[in-house]
Amino acid sequence: MEDTSATFSLGSCQKIVTEDKLPARRAWQIGYHPDENDSGIGLCGWVLTGLSWILVLVTMPFSFFVCFKVVQEYERAVIFRLGRLLQGGSKGPGIFFILPCIESYSKVDLRTSVFDVPPQEVLTKDSVTVSVDAVVYYRVSNATVSVANVENAHHSTRLLAQTTLRNMLGTKNLHEILGDRESISCDMQTYLDGPTNDWGIKVERVELKDVRLPVQLQRAMAAEAEAAREARAKVIAAEGEQKASRALKEAADVISLSPAAIQLRYLQTLNTISAEKNSTIIFPLPIELLRQFFIKKE
Repeated sequence: MEDTSATFSLGSCQKIVTEDKLPARRAWQIGYHPDENDSGIGLCGWVLTGLSWILVLVTMPFSFFVCFKVVQEYERAVIFRLGRLLQGGSKGPGIFFILPCIESYSKVDLRTSVFDVPPQEVLTKDSVTVSVDAVVYYRVSNATVSVANVENAHHSTRLLAQTTLRNMLGTKNLHEILGDRESISCDMQTYLDGPTNDWGIKVERVELKDVRLPVQLQRAMAAEAEAAREARAKVIAAEGEQKASRALKEAADVISLSPAAIQLRYLQTLNTISAEKNSTIIFPLPIELLRQFFIKKE
């Protein structure tokens, strides 16, 4: 069997997926390391193997219901004979044969699995306590390694993901956790790939689900944001008043150059009031009349 691989991209991270088709020698070296002086199953092993074959032949065809096993397309079977891994790695998919009494097998699911990392209380680099949970997608890349190298590959991956989440977020500031989740997810995935590779596990994707802040911190951040918005609003209003004052000054300078311009402006104001305020009664007062009063006072 040859080692086949396929490359694909998840988010901004480049991933390499290797199928559970390692060569027999490679799978044996990764999964189990026999002693150098161990030459085989020994005389007792051969005797038990012979007795097992005799039992199969004597009880035929009923023994076929016990000896023949079937695994699905997404499963692999790791067979042990007298406690030793068989040469050739895992079996399947399809039908395979096991000897009664001396052989046992473990069925491994190769489909992508997902689990939630429980909320972890993390102290960030800037001394802020947050609660963060995540979701991890992984699969078994080598069935033989996942059975022979670790007691429970799935449980070990879950515990490693929890500790990795705490350790990695402890080196980040709060604003980095809130605004750079994709980079943190990729770094966490890369870190998990190292140890889990020796367990026959391939971590495909890691996503941060939620970041929960303390109530007091939420109120402080909300007050800070509200104060910043109010400050910007006041600055914008002041700039508007400044521009309006300059425009009024320029308009007054232009009107002062022509006495008739004041009268035209007066008539334009009356037209605007009559169009918008229909219930308002307007009594026009000539400006020349008011000017006579000003002259007498002077």
